[in-house]
Amino acid sequence: MRDKKLRRAFAALIYGPSILVLFFQTACSPEPPLHLYDSVPNETQLVFAELELDAYWDYEIENGVRYDWRAEWYYGWNEEDERIFGPIGYTLPNVFNIRRYFTGDIPNAPHTRVQQHNITGTLFQGLFNYGYWDMLVFNDVQIRDGAQSLIFDEQTTLDSITVRTNNTMRPARYSMPRHTQAYYQPEELFAAYEEAIDINRNLEGFVFDPERNVWVKKLTMVLYPITYIYLTQVIVHHNNGKIVGVDGSGNLSGMARWSVLNSGRAGDDDITVNFNTRWKTNCDKNGESVDIAGGRLLTFGICEQASNNIRSYQEVRDSRRHYFDLSLQFNNGMDSTFVFDVTDQVRRRFKGGVLTVELDMDTIPVPSRSGGSAFNAVVQDYVEELHEFDM
Repeated sequence: MRDKKLRRAFAALIYGPSILVLFFQTACSPEPPLHLYDSVPNETQLVFAELELDAYWDYEIENGVRYDWRAEWYYGWNEEDERIFGPIGYTLPNVFNIRRYFTGDIPNAPHTRVQQHNITGTLFQGLFNYGYWDMLVFNDVQIRDGAQSLIFDEQTTLDSITVRTNNTMRPARYSMPRHTQAYYQPEELFAAYEEAIDINRNLEGFVFDPERNVWVKKLTMVLYPITYIYLTQVIVHHNNGKIVGVDGSGNLSGMARWSVLNSGRAGDDDITVNFNTRWKTNCDKNGESVDIAGGRLLTFGICEQASNNIRSYQEVRDSRRHYFDLSLQFNNGMDSTFVFDVTDQVRRRFKGGVLTVELDMDTIPVPSRSGGSAFNAVVQDYVEELHEFDM
């Protein structure tokens, strides 16, 4: 008779509304359940950290002076900009990919198999065998124009996932001969990785859930951006109608082609990233009317850096140069490509930020022929003054 009651209890729990955990239920007050499977339930809460640009671009310039990007961003952001480029900041995803790796009794051991999940929302529930687990979470990619730029490599090794972007048909001048073409900017990507999650038989770190009558270990995983936003602006003084527009395309060189989701570390292969630009007239800069060519782009950041872990630009260890170029169109029908060295600004904005160059058209003649490069301009780190260039 006793055995018959137990069998009925098993059947109710296997096919009932429990969360796939088998245990004995009694009429007495709840006690820690006896798990008949060698596993316990776990809940994972996903949290994003500092995704507002004001918080995420929280740089210390020097001696306690904080970086105020809005104070130097004169291009603005209206409905047309959002239509072309998307929102100026990050957008929170709601669909996520989860990769779970069981390493048995050995923490930080190589991965030999993976469990894959896709969830909607920021709460994951699952069963974990006793032992150590590694867990990777990254968002499902949101596509704006119908074509995804990101390519994920999960086959080369189970110990990490590499993600990269692919090339456009536009030529690139800065990574020759390794890369003859510019690359698409990646989509927004966020990730979190936790190693050696201890699911122990003593249930240390677990809390008892009386509603489900089970012990639950709760894990909070904080997702940080893997792709970094840069805002570019070429501020033109004393234009007087000489420059009338842009061709809609810009490039930023020296950025990483790929990144590792587990570590957040960018790869060592530098590329030129292509992005859209737009021309605005009669913008206000501290009471002066200026014209501005502006844009927004996403990148994997500076090569060989885990930028989210860097606290000061002085920690950046990369000798690559970063060039920003765009083609300006003049009132005589000519156009010229302007090239600016923005290396100092990119290094100071290692997690993204505003890249500013300024042109005084009183010192720059209108070109007499189209095509090619008008000049190579070296722009010092941004200060409140005009930059003059030798032609």
